[in-house]
Amino acid sequence: MGKREYGQFCGLARAAEVLGQRWTLLILRDLLTGPRRYSDLTAGLPGIPSNILATRLKELEGDGLVTRELRGRSVLYRGTPRAEELAPALDALGRWGAAAMREPREGEVVTEGSLVAGLRAAASGGKAPPETRSRVYVVRAGEAAACAIVRDGVVTVEAGEHPEPDLTVVAGPGFRDLLAGVIDPAMAVESGAVTLDGDAALLSEFSATFRIPYSDAVGEPMNSSR
Repeated sequence: MGKREYGQFCGLARAAEVLGQRWTLLILRDLLTGPRRYSDLTAGLPGIPSNILATRLKELEGDGLVTRELRGRSVLYRGTPRAEELAPALDALGRWGAAAMREPREGEVVTEGSLVAGLRAAASGGKAPPETRSRVYVVRAGEAAACAIVRDGVVTVEAGEHPEPDLTVVAGPGFRDLLAGVIDPAMAVESGAVTLDGDAALLSEFSATFRIPYSDAVGEPMNSSR
């Protein structure tokens, strides 16, 4: 029996064999935002040892979750359709993990992949107001930027900027409190949790569309009106 095997004929055990290795979920997170070169993956995963990244990519390729192709002189890694099936599960795990987050721990950074994944997970917990027209939001957090497009009630999130956003939101300390409903849009602006460029009135729609849970240390919902 291989070292990754649990010896059980169980779908969850099989999934754990594939996904339970260190860094695997984050590699898939980044590949689900789009194709990446090896150097892109390294830059988006600060602290990952090069040998571990190479091993995980090889394992994921063998498991049918990653393909690689030559693009000029570069090798491009891409998530397969089977990997894309994991997106709802990764979003759910991201929302679950976000519930216990407050402020970044020392040394933690926001990457392009983590920002895209965080907004995508938040969108699955929110709901655009019925009267919402098509909107384009750009969110910046540190060096990372993501573009979120709301169209016909469907939210898509991509890495990078957009040339003509309706609203640009620059995240500051306390940004997650806005998404959790702990502070309202007016308080978020006043406290510096966000800095805006564009139609500030759209911040209410933005915060209704992107929602994350808020729990205390033992996982019980906290009172969002405090």
